[in-house]
Formats: sequence, C-alpha cells, structure tokens
Amino acid sequence: MSRARRRGRGPGFRRNRNPLTWLLRHAQMSLSALGRLAGSPLSTAMTAAVIGIAIALPSGLYLLIDNVRQLTGNWDGGSSISLFLQQSLDEKQARAVRDLIAQRRDVAEARLITRKQALEEFRRRSGFGEALDLLDHNPLPAVVLVRPTRVNSSARATERLAETLKQYREIDLVRVDLQWVRRLEAITHTLERGVMILAGLLSAAVLLIVGNTIRLEIQGRHHEIEVIKLVGGTDAFIRRPFLYEGVWYGLLGALIAIGLVIGGLGLMQGPVQRLAGLYQSAFSLDILTSGTFLAVLAGGPMLGLGGAWLAVGRHLARIQPE
Repeated sequence: MSRARRRGRGPGFRRNRNPLTWLLRHAQMSLSALGRLAGSPLSTAMTAAVIGIAIALPSGLYLLIDNVRQLTGNWDGGSSISLFLQQSLDEKQARAVRDLIAQRRDVAEARLITRKQALEEFRRRSGFGEALDLLDHNPLPAVVLVRPTRVNSSARATERLAETLKQYREIDLVRVDLQWVRRLEAITHTLERGVMILAGLLSAAVLLIVGNTIRLEIQGRHHEIEVIKLVGGTDAFIRRPFLYEGVWYGLLGALIAIGLVIGGLGLMQGPVQRLAGLYQSAFSLDILTSGTFLAVLAGGPMLGLGGAWLAVGRHLARIQPE
C-alpha cells in the first residue's frame, strides 16, 4: 500500500475546502452517532441517567443556596441600619431626613419612627409606663430604619453605607448589627465551596463514565477501525464519530439533569411555600434560572466531548493495521 494512502489520502478521505460540504459531513457524522446510540436504547439511557444524576446534584445544591441567599436578602430582618437622629429635630425635619436617605440608590427602604412612636413602643414593651409618666419630656430620639438594596446587603457593603450615613449632621448615632449577617455569609460561602468541590469531583466522574463508554465502543469496533485505516482513513476521520457520541451522551445527561432539578425543586415548592406562609412571607423557590439552565445545557456536552477525547486519544493510537 502506498504511503499516500496510509496518510489518509485514499479515496473518499480527501479534504474538501467547501464549507457547506464540511458542515454536511459533520452533520452526517453527528446523526450517525445518534443513530448508533439509539440502536442500544437501554445502555444509552442508563449511561445518560448516571451522567444526569452527576450533573443534577451540584446544580440543584447551587440553586438551593441561591434561593437561601435571595430569601435572606428579601427578609425584613435583613441587613438594616438604625439611624438615631438629633433630639433637637422636630417631626417635619425628621421626615425630611428620611426622604433624603430614601432617595439614595443603595437604599431599598427608609422607615421613620417618630419620637412619639418610639416612646409608645418603649412604654408597651418595657413595662415602665408609670416611670415614664414622671418625665417632663420625651428622652427618646426619632429613628430612621434603613434597609439596603439586595446588591448592597452584604456585610461589607452595609458597613460602607453606614460610614457614609454617619456624615449626615442630623444623625447622632448609627447602629449596625451585622454579626448574624457575617455568620450567614460564612455559612453560604462554606456551602458554595463544598458545592464547587462536589461539582469538580462529579465532573471528573462524568469524564470517566463517558471515557469508559467510548473505550468499550472502540474495542467493539476494533476490526472496523483497522479496515478504515487500511484504506487510508486518518485518525481525525475515525475519531470524529466517537467525539459526537460523547457530545450526545453529555447532552442527554444534561437534559436529564435539568428534568431532575426541575422535578426535585418542584416537589419542594409546596412545603417551602407553606413554611413561608407561617412567617407571613410570599417567598417561593426559583426552580431554574436561565443562567443555570444554559450552564447545564452547555456543560454536559462539553464534559461528554472531553471524556470522549481522552478515551479516543489514548486507545485509537494503539489500533494499527497489520
């Protein structure tokens, strides 16, 4: 056999520079790979299901953490700042300060508690009503309760906002209680790191699953590959259908993962809404965001392609026609 034919220049293997022909060849290879997977539906479904479960676990956990972050950001007890105004300000001036703070872009809500309201609340909760009646004036200042926007609800952003509000001359004291916010952020960051580690491990598992499946496929078509190489088929030509099989495995697994995430979070929707209703909240789970959907839909085929590439690159070179 001539050296030219062994290098892949045999009949039917010549390169065509026409882009349309190139696209048609790849489409043909892709559909052919899908047809081979459809020829063994049980094994294909089992492999895709394992891939789907591996992708669904970190995706679902990430969405749960994101929902917890959204819940705490919208909670009325979320990052808040108490601004104690100068006692010399009357109610009209206090409302003007409240309106000025509410106009800030980093403030979601500014609520005023007047001196009279503060005194009535203290009287109701403290039990010192008779002692307060002995006072000849109201010792309590007006208070503006500030709730930052969700973007600025982190501990660091809230501290920056508090430092800025301290510059207002009408404000006598600024109080920020961020201890629970820092604890919650530490917990969510720890969970996020755990999800990232889990995602890395399961991604490696997907690579191994696809790689092993493609390896078995290569071994099953050993003689066919030898014949193709004998008539001048290049490694790139032989590799292409196996790579498309990996892409199809990854895509099927990604679709299964999306279904599992939607189904799992959908089952949790009812209990979560009932629990939120007990706290007078209308919170509901975001089952699947567009970003997560696209990440899963693109990540699955990429993992499948990577696993197939590793398997083909390792085992295809070992097959040489005698």
